[in-house]
Amino acid sequence: MTSEETSLTSKEQLNAELKALLLRAYESGIDVEGGFECRNGLTHPDWDVIITEVEKNDREE
Repeated sequence: MTSEETSLTSKEQLNAELKALLLRAYESGIDVEGGFECRNGLTHPDWDVIITEVEKNDREE
């Protein structure tokens, strides 16, 4: 975490951060769909993240 980042305190904040990260990656030409392993060393849990594109609905989010 850099000095410019703030701690997350809710799932809503986590969702907003993930949304912003994925949008930045997409706009930079990175294929964000697929699986990603997040290895975090011995003292933190590891995660497997699966990202799939979903069909847009009729309403703007």
